[in-house]
Amino acid sequence: MTVDVRPASTFDDVATMVGPKRPDANVCWCLSYRIPSRLNRELVGEARGAYVRELCARDVAPGVLAYDGGEVVGWAGVAPRADTTFATARLIPHVDDLPVWSVWCIRVRPGHRGTGISHALLAGAVEFARAHGAPAVEGYPVDNGGEKVNLTMAYVGTRALFEKAGFTVAAETGSRLDGFPRVLMRLPL
Repeated sequence: MTVDVRPASTFDDVATMVGPKRPDANVCWCLSYRIPSRLNRELVGEARGAYVRELCARDVAPGVLAYDGGEVVGWAGVAPRADTTFATARLIPHVDDLPVWSVWCIRVRPGHRGTGISHALLAGAVEFARAHGAPAVEGYPVDNGGEKVNLTMAYVGTRALFEKAGFTVAAETGSRLDGFPRVLMRLPL
């Protein structure tokens, strides 16, 4: 299988990966870390999808998508940390003042998991950030020590995934997900 990772500028493909089955449903749309809490609460139903459609139309896409042939099979949310809620997060520390980019969500479609797509997505997110001038990329995965992570909580990635991509632990965090501590991992570019 050859996976092609490219900017997430095609709304229909982003919707396939992070949108609901019903357009009026209130699901994340990968917005919970991207936008301020107040706006996240205000955007309900179809307004969430409309907001993501606007993100896809911007000069800098809201993330990257993985394709197997012509089929979209994965998504990674990536953006400057300053443009996310990680900029003010109490439990995820700032290592320094570098204008780093953050990768906070990696999703692979059912039926395609376990085939290396998450590795391709992370590599693609790093290259996307590099192409937009990022001096470093951060992620905030769980440090699960090889234990199984609940699939609904696995979207942040694992320490092992980030280590395989060359990231190193830059700081401990006060955040936990699915019972596991999260670590701040960084890759200088």
